[in-house]
Amino acid sequence: MKRQTLTAFTLLASVLLCSPTLRAADPVKEKAGSTAEAKSKETDEPVALNRQKTVLLDLPHKKLLLKTHVCLQEGVLEMLLCKKQTKEHESILSIESPATAIHAGLLAIGAKVGTPVKFTPKFQPPQGQVLNIVLVWKDKEGKEQREVAQQWVRTATNRYFTAKLDRLPEGITIDKKSELRYDEKYKELIWFGQMSKETRDEFLKKTEDKAFQKAIEKFYDESQPRVMKAEWIFAGSGFALDEMTGEKYYYAESGDLICVANFPTAIIDVNIASSASGEGNLLFEANKDKIPPRGTPVTIEITLADAKSKDKTK
Repeated sequence: MKRQTLTAFTLLASVLLCSPTLRAADPVKEKAGSTAEAKSKETDEPVALNRQKTVLLDLPHKKLLLKTHVCLQEGVLEMLLCKKQTKEHESILSIESPATAIHAGLLAIGAKVGTPVKFTPKFQPPQGQVLNIVLVWKDKEGKEQREVAQQWVRTATNRYFTAKLDRLPEGITIDKKSELRYDEKYKELIWFGQMSKETRDEFLKKTEDKAFQKAIEKFYDESQPRVMKAEWIFAGSGFALDEMTGEKYYYAESGDLICVANFPTAIIDVNIASSASGEGNLLFEANKDKIPPRGTPVTIEITLADAKSKDKTK
């Protein structure tokens, strides 16, 4: 994939120059907001921030609109949104756009950039402006639907769950066909996948051992799918220096736009500790019962999460 190179100083200006209606606008400067707002009021329509016209700025309403498509309905997730032809196998939506256009739009609506996650020398969660993200699409009858984006993401069930257990209780043997395992070396009881009530009750009847019963209850509780409760924040990604050219490039051009697993490269991340690729189990999966068919056009509406802008969609 071709890498987009730019300097920190020209990050936003280079994006806005893609649109002839915004040549004079630069969200780095305070007066840029009023310039773009005047343009928006003149046309009474959102202003495109990229050549593909998939990133639209609605300054009068302090709203950023992203024109995307559904690329995944089922599976574990790293992202809600990725760049086209990057990580569609682990993202519900994809968009054809430079990452910088989205960064520029967030600054233009007044979002304050924070800091991405850090894993070393110790874990530091991402920080930044909390954002409301709402998804808008049309169902098969052509009726417009709106839903907060968290509804499309749920806790993962197709993963391993562990609980500390010093020993297996007397009389307990584990069937090789069962998803239950005991690791003697690490003293852990291990379960894979969603546990049913029937399976939970069967295990609980096998012994009166409190530690074992507590572990089984933990597996049942944690393996039930729940809608994601985390909020999204404007982490802001970052820059790296190309040693060959001496130019800076924006990390998020790799595709990490709106994440549900923590990435130092993410523009928008979740405000919790959420494992990224290579860091153990992924915590979230696509909520397949909520997501329309692949290829469905979806508009992402992003606003600032304050008292005035919080979306009331349920």
